[in-house]
Amino acid sequence: MSKPVQLPDIPEAAQTPLVKELLGIIAQLAEKVRQHEETIAQLQDEIAVLKGEKKRPQFKPSQLDKKAGQDEEASGEGKRPGSAKRSKTAVLEIHEERVIPPAEPVPAGSRFKGYHDYVVQDLVIQAHNTRYRLERWETPDGQALIGQLPESVGGRHFGPTLVSYILYQHHHCQVTQPLLAEQLREWGIDISTGQIDALLTANQAVFQEEKDALLSVGLACSRHLTVDDTGARHQGKNGYTTHIGNEYFAWFASTESKSRLNFLHLLRAGHTDYRVEEDALVYMGRQKLPKGLVAGLRNHPQRCFTTEAQWNAHLTQVGITQKRHRRIATEGALLGSALHHGVPPDLAIVSDDAGQFNVLRHGLCWVHTERLIHKLIPLNETHRQAIAQVRGQVWTLYADLKDYKQQPTEAKKVELAARFDTIFTTRTHFETLNQLLKRTYRNKAELLLVLERPDIPLHTNGSEQALRDPVKKRKVSSGTRSDLGRCCRDTFMSLKRSCRKLGVSFWRYLTDRTSRTHAIPPLPEFIRQQAAVPQGAP
Repeated sequence: MSKPVQLPDIPEAAQTPLVKELLGIIAQLAEKVRQHEETIAQLQDEIAVLKGEKKRPQFKPSQLDKKAGQDEEASGEGKRPGSAKRSKTAVLEIHEERVIPPAEPVPAGSRFKGYHDYVVQDLVIQAHNTRYRLERWETPDGQALIGQLPESVGGRHFGPTLVSYILYQHHHCQVTQPLLAEQLREWGIDISTGQIDALLTANQAVFQEEKDALLSVGLACSRHLTVDDTGARHQGKNGYTTHIGNEYFAWFASTESKSRLNFLHLLRAGHTDYRVEEDALVYMGRQKLPKGLVAGLRNHPQRCFTTEAQWNAHLTQVGITQKRHRRIATEGALLGSALHHGVPPDLAIVSDDAGQFNVLRHGLCWVHTERLIHKLIPLNETHRQAIAQVRGQVWTLYADLKDYKQQPTEAKKVELAARFDTIFTTRTHFETLNQLLKRTYRNKAELLLVLERPDIPLHTNGSEQALRDPVKKRKVSSGTRSDLGRCCRDTFMSLKRSCRKLGVSFWRYLTDRTSRTHAIPPLPEFIRQQAAVPQGAP
């Protein structure tokens, strides 16, 4: 960027009409130079993007430059929520009290005026080793009696608080096993990396069962889900972690595939049967399975198959041999199994338009839809204006859809559908944008599912935020090595995220389960309780 033109100060007396006209011409030329430099910079950014490089960083003005209270006065909202003064120590549990007299002697005749309280928060981090001395007795008849360890010990040489801390640090704080070992040894804990690995993976059946129950109960109690997936390595091979959840729960599963077959396998929530029920046959028909093959499945007396081997043998028996036909039939049978085991038939599944999630009532994420428009690379100022105009219309429609969710009416429904048609049938001077709008218009039913189902979310932000956990895991380590390790990773990610959604402290949950006190009810019970509360109730 060139430096701005610095004109010398010209006395007022010397500013003749000709001088004033020349100063105006110079100012116009300087403004044109500035505009040309901005255009060149924008074109350089677009060239960099096309080359796979990064744009120039955009520096926004600091919020600290604003005058204190300027935003509040302009908006009329006053102070931000939560900024009101409160007693920070009123609810703290006091574990120790120390009375400190004045440093100088108190003169005779002085009157005691009470105390000035000063609360200091701290942590006590130290090793605490307990030796259990189990008494051994021999009865007169020769029988041996011996004391029993507390149930919270569970046969381990590490207490429940230490085990909970290891689980919390590894799964919640993303601390690796070597760093955990180093940290604990510095605090005086004699533990090896192998023992840490065993505490993280072995004997976690209680947690795994509760994680499995999250999905089955969550599906039965929900009317909508958001879903997404991300990459995850296992045993040196690329795989995928799928998230299924909503405002009640979050559930993760890592697999080698992200196909629709895989997604339907997950929706069965641990069941292994295949069912040719009416919903399954309808699905097969929609997926263009030949009518003769559908009729063969419909007319066969056997409709339920307990294993994959039985199902594959049945497909061969009824003449379904082509790979595509077997896939469609299997998808239908998996869907039939999921519906039989409690998945609601009207369950709405909101995704980012990944094809594997397009089952049951499918809705699309508006944020991903707008992102496609935002990613377009304009070639001139006309294109930029067209993109900006369409994006503005999309965000305005999005805001009105949010309002509709709060107070749905038939009049609003008709008006919003008409506005959708207007926006996505617009013809601009940017043909790439026109083609994108045309493709988006074909998804009208899925994008406007909210008009029929105001309860569903307009985006998949919940799934994207939940998938930050496996993404961070992927960056911290190269992936899991054993099937048990992968299972434990999915288990504790699911439990941690679900605790957060249900308002349960993950730390207290871990200590409750590892100490085997079970004062905290199973998480599926929390889901049932919250799902039973009507929408909008306090």
